[in-house]
Amino acid sequence: MPSLDEFFRRQQEHIDTIGWAVTAVVPDRGETDSPFAYTVGLTERDLPELVIAGLDPLIAHELLNDMARRVYSGTQPLTHGQRVDDLLVGYDAVIVEGPATEALHPGAAYARYGKDRVYLQQIVWPDQHGRFPWDCGYAYPWHVQPLLTHP
Repeated sequence: MPSLDEFFRRQQEHIDTIGWAVTAVVPDRGETDSPFAYTVGLTERDLPELVIAGLDPLIAHELLNDMARRVYSGTQPLTHGQRVDDLLVGYDAVIVEGPATEALHPGAAYARYGKDRVYLQQIVWPDQHGRFPWDCGYAYPWHVQPLLTHP
């Protein structure tokens, strides 16, 4: 396992090369916490860091890279409550913004920039019926996709 200094060095290499890095948080087996991933580096351009929860880290990584590329290039600024119809095949995603929570805590971004500078936007995905965690009948328990806030 690399040291914390090595982790931050590699992360900085990604930020210098691409503009951001993606960090995944995977809870230990048996915990009810959900995996989540978030960007680090967008803060350097006065952009929000992006977070997504409840997905396999590889899928989360791809989705975050797609959205970060759009935000970084300026082609798609994101706003609270915005629907994104071209990220997930056959489904919309919704953007929510809000402060970090215990379940969605961007520790590496806070360590790098300080809690006061990091602004978060979450990419929220629907269940197979197109319902979101705030909708009646959402197919998953609340802890599968914890939210920063509701739209």
